[in-house]
Amino acid sequence: MSDIWGHVIGVVIILLIVAFVGVWIWAWLPRHHRVFSRMARVPLENDTAPGERRGDEQRTNNHGEEQR
Repeated sequence: MSDIWGHVIGVVIILLIVAFVGVWIWAWLPRHHRVFSRMARVPLENDTAPGERRGDEQRTNNHGEEQR
């Protein structure tokens, strides 16, 4: 392998590290805290009771026929 490939790989690794750190810093900015906190609570919110289905959803069996 030639020396140039060693330099190219080194530059690529440095760019990937800089990109990773940049995204990490962006994610931890205080202005994103409210949005991330709201998204973290989404799985805990319960719109419907267990066994209850919404009016716009229809159940179908394996053959694509509507069930009652």
